[in-house]
Parts: sequence; C-alpha cells; structure tokens
Amino acid sequence: MKVAIICEYSGTVRDAFTKLGHDAISFDILPTETPGEHIQGDIMDLPMSYWEQFDLAICHPPCTDLAVSGARHFKSKLEKDPECQNRALAFVQYCMDLPINKIAVENPVSIISTRIRKPDQIIQPYHFGDKAQKTTCLWLKGLPLLEHTNVVDKGEFVNFPSGKKMSKWISNATGKERSKTFPGIANAFAEQWGLF
Repeated sequence: MKVAIICEYSGTVRDAFTKLGHDAISFDILPTETPGEHIQGDIMDLPMSYWEQFDLAICHPPCTDLAVSGARHFKSKLEKDPECQNRALAFVQYCMDLPINKIAVENPVSIISTRIRKPDQIIQPYHFGDKAQKTTCLWLKGLPLLEHTNVVDKGEFVNFPSGKKMSKWISNATGKERSKTFPGIANAFAEQWGLF
C-alpha cells in the first residue's frame, strides 16, 4: 500500500507503516526528525493529480488556529489576522478532498466539528497502550473506525488550585512535542488501516 502522511515531521506514523512493509512518505514544511522518505515543502504546491498514486492519506493539519483548547486566544488572533481560521479550515477541506479513496484527518477537538462536520471517532492514547490523555478526533473517508488495542490507565495528572487538571505529559511538553502522534495510535493506524 502507498501511504501519504501529511503534516508529519516526526516520522512516527510513516515509520509504523514502513515497518509493516508499506511504501509510506511523510510530508511537512519542516524537515523530518528521523531518517525515512520525506518530502519537505507545502503540499498545496503539488498538483492534485500527484495524490492519485496513493491508496491512503493520514493528515495532521496544524491545529494552532483550530483547536478549542486555544479558544481563549481566538479573538486576539482574529484581530491580528482575520483570515487565519478560514485558511486553516480551507487546508483541512483540501486534505479531505484529496483524490485518494481512504483518508483520515486527525486533530484535537476543534472548530472543524462545527464549521465542516463532526468527527467520525474520538480516541485517546490510553486506548492504544500509551498512559496519557490527548483527545484526538478522526474524520474518516473510506476507512473503518479504529478498534482499541490495549486500554491502559490515563496516566498522571497535574492539579491546579482552580480545580482544573491536566495530563502531566502536556504540562511539560513543547508545542512541537504535543503535536506528535503517540506510538500506540500510529501502530493502530498501520496495523488496522494497512490491512483494509
């Protein structure tokens, strides 16, 4: 199977597919962090016909202007750049409309749900063996829902005086680290969708 992993610099999902014998290529404006087939640049510079060679695309559009977790910043962002959310949503729609029969778009809880459509599935890393909480939405085309493979506990949390709590791993992670796909989810993508 030929697989495009869009907006992935870490190589985590690409490498999960490659380990199972698939021809997987990652695409990102950033260079890859791990050796492997990677195309650096803006995917929208490629002709639509380029994507017809792929059997599956897994897309990770940047969530900076989409995620509900950053909603408190939306007003100031829109004052500085009134089109930032529209551009982000247009990129999501571009990914959804690629001429590929099987597509998964992955993002946190976001305005995609209200501005484009609701997700087909919501998953957590702890459904796939990683002791962490990171609510992840999947918008699917031509793919089945993922089956949980190894449900474990949610991991450690940090409690704040306000009563709010947050997964401990997030409290110390950079934005770049938070954007990476957990290995258990990457393996589930490859093991389940690579056979479909």
